[in-house]
Amino acid sequence: MKKWKKSALIVAVVVAMLAIVGFTVQQSRKGVVKVQTGKVVREDLTAIVTASGEIKPKVYVNIGANVQAKITRLYVKEGDRVKQGQLLVTLDNIQSAADVAATDAMLSASRTDAVAAQAAVNTAKADLKQAEAENERATLDYDRSKALYDAKLIAKADYDTKKAAFDTASAQLGQARAKLAQAKANLDSAQVHIGQNAATLRRVSDVLSKTEYRAPFDGVITNLPVREGETVVPGIQNAPGSTLMTVADTSVITAEVKVDESDVVNVQLGQKAEVSIDAMPTQKFRGVVSEIGGNALLRSTGVSTAQTTSSGQEAKDFKVVIALQDPPANLHPGLSATARITTARRSGALAIPIQALTIRERGDLSPEKNRKGSVQAAIPAGNPKEELQGVFVLRNSKDAVFVPVITGISGSTDIEVTSGLKEGDEIVTGSYKVLRTLRNGASVKVDNSVKPKEEEES
Repeated sequence: MKKWKKSALIVAVVVAMLAIVGFTVQQSRKGVVKVQTGKVVREDLTAIVTASGEIKPKVYVNIGANVQAKITRLYVKEGDRVKQGQLLVTLDNIQSAADVAATDAMLSASRTDAVAAQAAVNTAKADLKQAEAENERATLDYDRSKALYDAKLIAKADYDTKKAAFDTASAQLGQARAKLAQAKANLDSAQVHIGQNAATLRRVSDVLSKTEYRAPFDGVITNLPVREGETVVPGIQNAPGSTLMTVADTSVITAEVKVDESDVVNVQLGQKAEVSIDAMPTQKFRGVVSEIGGNALLRSTGVSTAQTTSSGQEAKDFKVVIALQDPPANLHPGLSATARITTARRSGALAIPIQALTIRERGDLSPEKNRKGSVQAAIPAGNPKEELQGVFVLRNSKDAVFVPVITGISGSTDIEVTSGLKEGDEIVTGSYKVLRTLRNGASVKVDNSVKPKEEEES
């Protein structure tokens, strides 16, 4: 065989062998999925609930009009500090003051009538006693004269005189009793008039008192929407009345935020929080959860679900109040604020990236639905449609096995695992597209050279 033919044959054999090897490698890599992985590690975790709202004083009162009248005098302006009981505003009170004066005069007159009636009762009682004594004397005289007349010891004229005196005394006694009853009735009437006039005086005095408004506590005037000369009106059904001003106790400042219904179950009284205010971006304020609302609020309207019957599946929030510690004096009510509430802490917790968690139906994890010969985790029997939460753990550095896990608190990027994994396990962390479709027991190839963010952008 010629030399060149021999060389050509050798080259052909080498090429054929390379082709066979390449084909074999290609077939062996068929179905292999490229993944990113990470290790199960121990770290300190902090669970945070973030919510937005606004700065509010813990105690504030909207002072509203209780009568329809014109404002005659405003004694304060917005931003003024006031003391409890300090006069804030007066309304026109000419008619109400006149009503009080007239009713007070009527009450005084009825009390005078009652005094006169009581005197009449006392006089009638004295007259009654005198009439009773006179009647008793006349009765004795009549009885003696009757006995003497029956014995024919006195003349009939004397007997008739005693009898007439007896009849007169009896009539006077009846008259005295009637006068006493009338005097008592007049006294009762006078006392009723006193009660009526006293009740009327309380009513008109209450109307008069509603023309003056005083500070209910020490505080600051944070809102003053009215001016002198304006006419204010009280509220009626479905129509709010005029608000004269708002008095706030600024000794305790709070951040009132709305927490999503899915997060509020983790919020408890006394938990610490960090509050940031849009108007003061460089400062952070510490606080403590002091109040948790009992009723959900519709996110679109802010109305409590207890006050509406048409909430449906609308998103809901719960009011959470955070008492700020050492708030500055220039912290004004109404400023927008964001609170980060620390709901839990774990030291040395077994943790994995949150994106490593995935969901699979129990039926999709059965052996007959997975690649033959693959390494698989033991999945307990149960409802095939039940969804299991878990992660894919690398076995033999090539197979991704779904392992159900139980999770604990969540940090910003990592989540605690309380059951199913151990420290050092290598788990699949990405990509997101791969985790959505990765099958239990699938062969994988680890490629951690591509960062998740770069992969998403590509």
